[in-house]
Amino acid sequence: MMIKLALAFGMDCLFGDPLWLYHPIRVIGKWIAGLEKWLRRWFPAGKRGERAAGLCLMVVTVLLFFWLPWGILKAVARIHPWLAFVLEVFWMYQILAMKSLRTESMKVFDALMQKDITRARQMLSWLVGRDTEHLSEAEVIKADVETIAENTTDGVTAPMIFMAIGGAPLGFAYKAVNTLDSMVGYRNEKYRYLGTASARMDDILNFVPARISGILMVLSAFLLKYDGRNAWQCFLRDRNKHLSPNSAQTESACAGALGIQLGGTHDYFGKAVEKPTIGEEKRQPEPEDIRRANRLMLWTSFLCLAGTELGIFIAGFLY
Repeated sequence: MMIKLALAFGMDCLFGDPLWLYHPIRVIGKWIAGLEKWLRRWFPAGKRGERAAGLCLMVVTVLLFFWLPWGILKAVARIHPWLAFVLEVFWMYQILAMKSLRTESMKVFDALMQKDITRARQMLSWLVGRDTEHLSEAEVIKADVETIAENTTDGVTAPMIFMAIGGAPLGFAYKAVNTLDSMVGYRNEKYRYLGTASARMDDILNFVPARISGILMVLSAFLLKYDGRNAWQCFLRDRNKHLSPNSAQTESACAGALGIQLGGTHDYFGKAVEKPTIGEEKRQPEPEDIRRANRLMLWTSFLCLAGTELGIFIAGFLY
């Protein structure tokens, strides 16, 4: 597994997610959308019925996208072990999203450098759930930085940790939960009950990886000669100041490292959602903070890879 994970990470660093390549997460998304419609027809409306439907949606989706790749890999291995090796490395590479996150977040940076705030808001809208139409330049920067910091866990370190444990099948199972949360894990009228199981499972699976990522991001701040001491202080103080138990773990470390304040109240689907602030506003955010946040993500990812590789080696040595 050490070699597979290292190769997959290297491929993600080099190639990212090519637009011409159909991504497996789109398959998961289409499955979720179709199954949701079917379950809504079969389960009664209301709190109990929707929660039961949401639980079925989560369990069936996770099991399917664990056992399906597991079965395919087993079948391919019977043809030739090297074919299974190559296929699993390719799938693991697709599960990671470091370069694509950097590419998409830097589109906001490029628009800001061209003084095109309208385009920056549009680029940001593809990355975040909040309303972006009326955000100021500073708010656009902070939203982009928050996305980079939060998705360091969801897109890189957490799937890396799960794949180190259970290869591509467990990686797909994690991404299934992650995709469920992004599609149905909202606290609005439509998904308040149906999305409960998916949102809670996402919180459970990310609980440990998010805290590991936060600590690694603090270490990255020291290595990059950002404000590592403030990153550590903010991590200790603000890492639980979020509606999610996991999102602020890396956001707090990032805010402290950069010396800016993240979080606060924002509009989602036309309604204000109150969130606590994270970090201290030692200065106003600037476009360069987007590039700095990406460096933090990159170094955090490298440290996580090194840690997982060491963990695999020790586990192999002991067992």
